[in-house]
Amino acid sequence: QVQLVESGGGLVQAGGSLRLSCAASGRTFSMRYMAWFRQAQGKERDFVASISWNGGSSYYADSVKGRFTISRDNAKNTVYLQMNSLKPGDTAVYYCAAGPSLGRVVTTKAHVGSWGQGTQVTVSS
Repeated sequence: QVQLVESGGGLVQAGGSLRLSCAASGRTFSMRYMAWFRQAQGKERDFVASISWNGGSSYYADSVKGRFTISRDNAKNTVYLQMNSLKPGDTAVYYCAAGPSLGRVVTTKAHVGSWGQGTQVTVSS
């Protein structure tokens, strides 16, 4: 297991930007696919983006392609989500997620081994 702590959420106007960070504990961060999910009030937790062990591959939900960028710094045990051109529909609690060590790509909740506590992102119109 790995402990995950998100930061960087907040209130932003439509069209604005936010950068989320997720700091991970443990020595196996660089061997795990990492991902971001989000859950709007009253809705299911949905996949947003994921990134491979070395950052060479990334995957995005159609709803955020071209606006969000996932990245990681293995030296800092941190994964980021840069969110640009934010829309009110992006309002949700954003969760950092880690796949199992030496595991496959994370694109669904079933692939997730560890979750962060979540950070609120609110986009006003």
